[in-house]
Amino acid sequence: MRWFFLLPLLLAALPALAQNDAASCAEPAHAGVNWRRCYHDGRALAKSDLGGANLRESTFQRTDLSQSDLRAANGYRAKFISANLTASRFDEADLTEADFTKAELSGASFRQADLRRARFFRAVLKGADFTGARLTGADFLYADLTGALWTDGKHVCAEGSLGQCN
Repeated sequence: MRWFFLLPLLLAALPALAQNDAASCAEPAHAGVNWRRCYHDGRALAKSDLGGANLRESTFQRTDLSQSDLRAANGYRAKFISANLTASRFDEADLTEADFTKAELSGASFRQADLRRARFFRAVLKGADFTGARLTGADFLYADLTGALWTDGKHVCAEGSLGQCN
């Protein structure tokens, strides 16, 4: 029964704890934003700075994120289906199990990114940079990898590389 004196303190702390963990999906794009489990489908977010942002399990279907900075973002299970991500930077981002189906990723940078089990079905990855990226279990079925720089930072994928880097 001695713990009862702590109960008012714990109850008072609960709203502050919940507020720090809750995503604010209406918050504008900025570095470090918490957009966990948010829907941003079809939005115009070109040239956004989302470095270090929490994008876990969020969806960006048909969204324009071209030339955006997503370095060190947490995009675990995020959906970028049919999104425009031309020349965007995902360096050092956690994109484990992210879905880039039919996304436009020409010139995108994934240097040192975690792309384990990511899906790039029919994605356009022309000239993308995968130097140091972790690709275990990544699905590149029908993805266009023409001119992409592969994980060793030396091998450039040949013209017509579909589904794998030749």
